[in-house]
Amino acid sequence: MKNCLIILLLFSINTFAQPGWQTLKEKDYSIKYPADWTADKTGQMGASFFLFSPLDSESDAFRENINLIVQDLSAYNLDLNGFTTLSETQIKTMIKNSKLIESKRENIKGNEFHKMIYSGEQSDVLLTFEQYYWVKKKTAYILTLTCTEESFESFRNAGEEIMASFVLKSELK
Repeated sequence: MKNCLIILLLFSINTFAQPGWQTLKEKDYSIKYPADWTADKTGQMGASFFLFSPLDSESDAFRENINLIVQDLSAYNLDLNGFTTLSETQIKTMIKNSKLIESKRENIKGNEFHKMIYSGEQSDVLLTFEQYYWVKKKTAYILTLTCTEESFESFRNAGEEIMASFVLKSELK
């Protein structure tokens, strides 16, 4: 039992207290990311931020990334269930050759969200997306990991660790 507790303690320390990690802290949220990733808060493509992975090589044509889209839902009567249903429909119609891989409700630190993994084509590139959706006070927060299909498994653990560090203001202490 003592060894189990030590292992759990080490896991929790390694998960969010990584040396060299940085914190992007805004009015409504915060997220932690590795120091070798690049933060972009210019608002490109309507995103609150992008976190870009380092390039693997000079020939690497795609930078895996995590981005956050914040959507005002005040004109709609959508909760997390309704937003998830709408998102699944939009994926089918907006992503060429889309394939839903996983769609399930999850919980991190008592905060419920919906996790969706899907793949498809954008600009003739095969991509895999992992998204977390929160709906809080008529606002949707969509956090997305985007990878090429062939690099998804190698980036998945790092991406999920970054995404698990995302905290909404209502949960900030």
